Amino acid sequence: MLLTLHPDNPNPRHLKTIVECLKDGGVIIYPTDTVYGMGCDISQHKAIERICRIKHINPAKAQFSFICYDLSHLSDYARSVDTPTFRMLKKALPGPYTFILPASRQVPRMLKQKKDTVGIRVPDNNISRAIVKELGNPILSTSLPIEAYVEEYTDPEIIHEKFENIVDIVIDGGPGGMQFSTVVDCTGSEPELIREGLGSFEEIV
Repeated sequence: MLLTLHPDNPNPRHLKTIVECLKDGGVIIYPTDTVYGMGCDISQHKAIERICRIKHINPAKAQFSFICYDLSHLSDYARSVDTPTFRMLKKALPGPYTFILPASRQVPRMLKQKKDTVGIRVPDNNISRAIVKELGNPILSTSLPIEAYVEEYTDPEIIHEKFENIVDIVIDGGPGGMQFSTVVDCTGSEPELIREGLGSFEEIV
């Protein structure tokens, strides 16, 4: 199913359809402030396993991030965030960043990597944040199962043509990007740049 949502004012009826799909263990492709991502409800284990099968990855080794609405749920999924780190997160988010933080007990066990960390993302995108707000908990997020994000994967209609038999809903929120988020590891004594992406590391540290 291809559902078109207005980037500024997502249709409440369509949002309800998407949230019901996620609660039923569905997998969606949705826009962010960077590339289009693939996701599911973090509490739906079967959906997480399904995404791992789609991407041919082991859940224990997968590098997923959580799409959150804002930082109000941060303490639910990340533990021991010190004041300087929290200030940096507040400065950077919403925005094209993924922050790796120590995972709390509420993070599903199958999603914890050996290091016991979680990637937190608050995209500057109304659609993805509206979905999370309606759902009431984060979406597990990963990149599409493709070799590289090229021009065609910025077009939701082409994405739908390629993945309509693999996922339940593709959301058309307008053209996507081709650059990933900037990944910052906050588990050490100083923030460490892991991947340079759309967000500027220098601007937030």
